Amino acid sequence: MTTVRLETQFLILFCGGLFFPDLASRVDIKLMFIIIGLIIVFGCVIGGFLMINGPLGVLVQPSEFVVIGGAVIGATVMANPIKYLKQIMAKLPAALKGSPYNKTTYAEILRMQYDIFVNSKKGGLLSIEEDVNDPFGSSIFSKYPGFVANHHAVAYFCDAMRMLVNGACTPEELEIMLEMEMETHHDEGAIVPALLNRASDALPGLGIVAAVLGIVVTMQHLDGPPEELGKHVGAALVGTFLGLLLSYGFLAPIAANLDNLAQDEGKYFNCIRTGVIAFANGAAPATAVEFARKTILSFERPSTTELEPLLKEIRPR
Repeated sequence: MTTVRLETQFLILFCGGLFFPDLASRVDIKLMFIIIGLIIVFGCVIGGFLMINGPLGVLVQPSEFVVIGGAVIGATVMANPIKYLKQIMAKLPAALKGSPYNKTTYAEILRMQYDIFVNSKKGGLLSIEEDVNDPFGSSIFSKYPGFVANHHAVAYFCDAMRMLVNGACTPEELEIMLEMEMETHHDEGAIVPALLNRASDALPGLGIVAAVLGIVVTMQHLDGPPEELGKHVGAALVGTFLGLLLSYGFLAPIAANLDNLAQDEGKYFNCIRTGVIAFANGAAPATAVEFARKTILSFERPSTTELEPLLKEIRPR
């Protein structure tokens, strides 16, 4: 597994280095996927055009960018409340960062749950009251920086454990509450991909709008030479080309990227939920962690032989 991962990273860095020699040493490997994807899309489209001796300059039509880009931005602003528009700006950087959830991340969350469960078994639930009330000052949580950096996950886990510590609900009620919170989180994560997909669906139509405007201009030059007519018709068709390319080659993949990230985050939260519910129903710490481990996708799941030594290192306070 490690060898395959290293080979993949080497290939990505090598391909990126062909175009940007200094980029590979300065950019995170996750960001390289976005860059490589963009290079492949635009490189193949423009490269194919040049292979048939297409004049590259004809594709540079600033007016088409203004019509298509301005129209899709304006339509998005009209269609969505300001709270959704703010979410677009907040979520887009996540597509560049890539998914933070991998085998290492899951190993950490499993160890963290085991640590909390073992301590609560030894000293009772009240022994972790201060930890769940102040997770950022907790001696237990401080051992798991990746988890602590995920503020949504911290709130999700600590709120659930706080309900157990305070005896505020039964395990069945806690399960319902956690499922409702996960569903809300899923709905929230789907907002931006849906907005981007709607904008992507509109781009081909807006490209046709730009093309029609170009044809209107062409009609004003019907008495001109064929070369001039060809130039205007070519410029008009660029609008259709740009609408399709920006839709299927740029905006739709970004929306799919964000949707995949939201699903990744949902799996991470489900791992937390399963472990907490199992523990709340009386499972031993190791058993509760095993329940949580089973929810992880096979290619990201730490094996029992990998996880067991990590759990044995944990000692209750």
